[in-house]
Amino acid sequence: MSELTKFFIEVIEDRDDNLTRALIAGVREFNASVMGHADSKPLSVIARDPEGQLIAGVSGRTIYGHFLIEVVWVAESIRGVGLGARLMNEAEQQARQRGCTGAQVDTTSFQAPDFYKKLGFRIIGTVEGFPAGHDRFFMRKDYA
Repeated sequence: MSELTKFFIEVIEDRDDNLTRALIAGVREFNASVMGHADSKPLSVIARDPEGQLIAGVSGRTIYGHFLIEVVWVAESIRGVGLGARLMNEAEQQARQRGCTGAQVDTTSFQAPDFYKKLGFRIIGTVEGFPAGHDRFFMRKDYA
């Protein structure tokens, strides 16, 4: 009898936060056994307009000595005035103060690869045709 016949395979198409947490906990436990405990801390830098409305932000986390940027957004009406770069610079400064030696981000060809390149990021990987008609770029910046 094969070892695989002892298991039950399920397909789940609905979001299950408890399941996701359990899977993440399993990965974290394994990672800690290899690399030690990860001190993962959220890091966000945002901007609000005079009325208090969110107009831009950078959000991610610092972990294993790197700043993992998860989302960068600037309201369309104020793009191009330098606010995104200012927020990124502040977020990266905070990451350096936490001991980070670099940052990582991913973006698509229709989003902001040139923006990140101007900030010193370089492409370290590309997934062509994702999403269809576009490319996905994985970018990294090393802090000197």
